[in-house]
Amino acid sequence: MKYYIVIPAHNEQDLIGLTLESLISQTVLPTKIVVVNDNSTDKTQEIVLEFAQKNPFISIVNKTSDAIHMPGSKVIQAFQKGFETLDNDYDILVKIDGDLIFPSNYFETIIKHFQSDSKIGMAGGFCYIEKNGDWVLENLTDKDHIRGALKAYRKETYQQIGGLKPAMGWDTVDELLCKYYGWKIVTDTSLHVKHLKPTGANYNKTARYKQGEAFFTLGYGFWITAIASAKLAMMKKKPLLFFDYIKGFWKAKTAKTPLLVTPEQAKFIRNYRFQKMKQKLF
Repeated sequence: MKYYIVIPAHNEQDLIGLTLESLISQTVLPTKIVVVNDNSTDKTQEIVLEFAQKNPFISIVNKTSDAIHMPGSKVIQAFQKGFETLDNDYDILVKIDGDLIFPSNYFETIIKHFQSDSKIGMAGGFCYIEKNGDWVLENLTDKDHIRGALKAYRKETYQQIGGLKPAMGWDTVDELLCKYYGWKIVTDTSLHVKHLKPTGANYNKTARYKQGEAFFTLGYGFWITAIASAKLAMMKKKPLLFFDYIKGFWKAKTAKTPLLVTPEQAKFIRNYRFQKMKQKLF
């Protein structure tokens, strides 16, 4: 199975080299890697070009955008720019961040998962962050969720879910739509990926309401949003974030922000979320 990788990168001069080094050391190499240099003001471009000279399957695309780091929209717009340069001759499409180190068997293992069952639509490992000299699980999500930093999609799945949405919540709505269309999602606990820059390290103040807005645009409704907000705030060990999330939800509702999903998909998502919550309670 052929896989293509798109890497949106903004000022990653310290880390992108480590990511690319881990990709060119894979036991099964990618057919293409596109790095989207998103408005970087450092040496990101030079580092990628050095790799591209030695590895012809690596290319770079330059994109200009706002310098502010808003979760979701900016990174997917950059991803889209890279995706547009690719042909259709792939089996698996991968979106990763430019601050990861993959074990050398990562993509060989991911391919095996996709080959094992034609209904598997997405697959991924887990992000680990360094704490006091140890690499520990970056515990921000459930074990059945694939982090936005390392998504791999079967081509048919990617096309059916309508690609990635340029909004916060893109890395949740992709999985919910996967389930809506009957695809399976596989997470592999044996695949430990080093995440060199913990999630959310760069988000600005306006971004804090974005999470609640994302819950609204996913069609969650108030009660699921309240429960999801409480859980996320506790996971981040910042209980006051709960109020920011709820405020974001009401702001989006009042502004009649369009949903990322159809009414029918929203209904499926609410049912699915309620079932999951019930399972955890009982």
